[in-house]
Amino acid sequence: MTIGKKMHQTLNNLRSVHADLKSYALETDDQQAKQMFTQYADQVEQIKNGMEGRVNYIEQQEPQYQVYNQAMQKQQQQQQQQQ
Repeated sequence: MTIGKKMHQTLNNLRSVHADLKSYALETDDQQAKQMFTQYADQVEQIKNGMEGRVNYIEQQEPQYQVYNQAMQKQQQQQQQQQ
């Protein structure tokens, strides 16, 4: 797996964790737990934002790491071949 794919996978994991923590905060009636989950969600969001910035920077500097664009191009090529 390339570094670009690993970084995008990490970003997706961070997004998932962030969403889970926000969900836990909304679902609990315990105010202390709610505050804790909200704080954790905020911390994960900061990490996620930093990681997104790094991925964007790397993709600008190193086009071969543009995983999303490459995946979309590959998918379009496969669809064209099937038609």
